[in-house]
Amino acid sequence: MKQQRRVVITGIGTINPLGNNVNDYFQNLENGVSGAGPITRFDATNFKSRIACEVKNYDWTEYFDRKEVRKYDLFAQYALVAAEQAVKDCAIDLATANRERIGVVWSSGVGGMQTFHDEVMGWAEGNGIPRFSPFFVPKMIPDLAAGHISIKYGFMGPNYSVVSACASSNNAMIDAFNLICWGKADMIVTGGSEAPIIIPSIGGFSSMQALSTRNDDPQHASRPFDLERDGFVIAEGAGALVFEEYEHAKARGAKIYCEVAGGGMSADAYHITAPHPEGKGAVISMRNALEDADLTIEDVDYLNAHGTSTPIGDLAEITAVQALFGDHAYKMNISSTKSMTGHLLGATAAVEALACVFAITHGVIPPTINVENLDPAIDKKLNLTLGKAQKREVNVAMSNTFGFGGHNSTIVFRKL
Repeated sequence: MKQQRRVVITGIGTINPLGNNVNDYFQNLENGVSGAGPITRFDATNFKSRIACEVKNYDWTEYFDRKEVRKYDLFAQYALVAAEQAVKDCAIDLATANRERIGVVWSSGVGGMQTFHDEVMGWAEGNGIPRFSPFFVPKMIPDLAAGHISIKYGFMGPNYSVVSACASSNNAMIDAFNLICWGKADMIVTGGSEAPIIIPSIGGFSSMQALSTRNDDPQHASRPFDLERDGFVIAEGAGALVFEEYEHAKARGAKIYCEVAGGGMSADAYHITAPHPEGKGAVISMRNALEDADLTIEDVDYLNAHGTSTPIGDLAEITAVQALFGDHAYKMNISSTKSMTGHLLGATAAVEALACVFAITHGVIPPTINVENLDPAIDKKLNLTLGKAQKREVNVAMSNTFGFGGHNSTIVFRKL
């Protein structure tokens, strides 16, 4: 039997509410900065939730010309910006690279919803006259972010999009990992992007009572594990990572951040939006990830929790963590970086994977901010990294993401 190929990370990039590049993002993670504020994209006066974690100081003219940008919904723009950073960071020589062996596996939970909204509203306001843009469908469908990245760089390897709600970019990264392990590609640009701060998203999530309504104090609204948490704060942006086969990376002298050790997936098979109250699917996902990585529970130093700041979701995840890890749950660090970034939906796992890279490469656990009164249902002896970052050597980091529909995905990273 052929030995499984190893996978490492050789390039990273991001644009998100804490920074429009990796360095700014890492600095704000360590400093416990909140990316939340009032919604500026539209007049949210009449909405229950009027806050979000928006990307700051984004000017599309810095990245695209006017003719080109007509083809891109904002979620695709974010994808291209983050991917450009990651491709540049990995320092691949595109002139000599075998681009048939380089792929793109990308994700988005909702894709071009702004485009869909604008086109339908234009039709309605035009008295039903069907004047739709020829870019309507290509801008809307989630797979076009992967397509645009491959077209830009001429990457002709596996190319597709993964959609599994808020688990999407973990699933995309796990697919990228497996494709390289199986010998289907040598490098894959992977991650996710989302641009959901728009009228239909805010209205829809608000009607589900999923969003925080702490409108008078947005920077403290995302408060995972706090007794007074009242929902997540929606966010936007993208995270990109270049996954590469280990020997291929070594042969070209690439900078290596860490190894992608394994991934696990499962389904709750329980409810369309609520997690299993005992966290059964989450346990299976984490256990499968550790088995795939050939690691034990005692090997995990840091868990980046899904930790959305929803009343039932946080408890279900903590229940799952304690059920799987037992006594070791008290020896590892746990944190929810969504307390700072907000919830990027389909892009959240990619941005949180970068937080794991940060923990491994810098020896710093990013904090869970805004916990003023820990929910008494959560064991206070757990190290939830409350308030400020903690120094710690991190050899193994795990990241959870769970999505509507009962989708669970967990990815594990390891220091080389």
